[in-house]
Amino acid sequence: MVQLNRAHNELFRRSPDERFASLQELSDFCHNEQRVSADCWQIPRAMKPRSSAGLVTVMADEQELQLNDWSFTQLCRLSGISKDTINRLSPDTASLAMQETLPSSDRPIQLLTTGQSVRSLHGVSYTRLWNSDLLDVVSEFASDFQPPQAGCNDATGLYAGEQDLFAFLIDPTGWTEIEDQAFAPGFFVWNSEVGRRSLGIQTFWFQAVCQNHIVWDAVEVVDFTRKHTANVHDGLNEIRRHIETLVQKRDERRDGFARVMSRAMQETLGSDGDSVIRELTKNGIPRGLAAKAMEIARQQGRFTIYSLVDAMTRLTQQVKYIGDRTESDHKVAALLSLVA
Repeated sequence: MVQLNRAHNELFRRSPDERFASLQELSDFCHNEQRVSADCWQIPRAMKPRSSAGLVTVMADEQELQLNDWSFTQLCRLSGISKDTINRLSPDTASLAMQETLPSSDRPIQLLTTGQSVRSLHGVSYTRLWNSDLLDVVSEFASDFQPPQAGCNDATGLYAGEQDLFAFLIDPTGWTEIEDQAFAPGFFVWNSEVGRRSLGIQTFWFQAVCQNHIVWDAVEVVDFTRKHTANVHDGLNEIRRHIETLVQKRDERRDGFARVMSRAMQETLGSDGDSVIRELTKNGIPRGLAAKAMEIARQQGRFTIYSLVDAMTRLTQQVKYIGDRTESDHKVAALLSLVA
């Protein structure tokens, strides 16, 4: 079992305006971002960095476009000048430096714009996958999943900002047993429309999530990532397949547990007290615990496996020492294997 820290890292780096209370709210935001964004293709030498109001801006198609932190970083990279170096220059000098160092090739640059602002700059090899398209898949195939409890700083596990998206979702009703321990399914999913990170998903089964959004004791951890190249949209099919596999396994385990419980409520261990005690002691249950459980089960009219397990579970909670209690609980739970 492993400890997963992706959501923990996101929790402490996200500002309040990047947090969303529900998957629907996050999806609405991302759909609106797509609606108001547009691509603009430019030859590098036709782009004109300039100084305006103390900032470096870009002229494209006779429009002056503002740069956010991420697109400014990409422009520095495109110019081949360190961002740290540019930041030490005055806006006038910085814009002149970029004019001198932008590529002179005829390969176009893709500008993603929202109104008068540039969100990102990319070469021709980059293929965009919208956050809204990813969330449509998540909403359709993970409809039972929801964010975990709010973190210690009220962070939600659902985030989107100017650079990327991240969502942490669990199924709080999906608890089931794996090797005699309780686990629930969950997953992380992420993407960036502006090239900040890859498309990806990580599915898992976990035992606990703390207020720091650390996922504890995770098993069956599966990762998938895809770069934003020509086949990135095929990654949505993989995302869907990973979610469907997680949901299918959840349903199989939940249905299997329900079948065991149903049989346990019907099958008995014996027709009288002596035969029941013999069966219980044969399966490692102390005679004293078995006798007390029988008295409780007798009130229900039948010595079903379920009634005996339920009675003994309540009795073991009275054991003083946790080590002894855990050992007793394990023996009691093992009785369900008689009908598995």
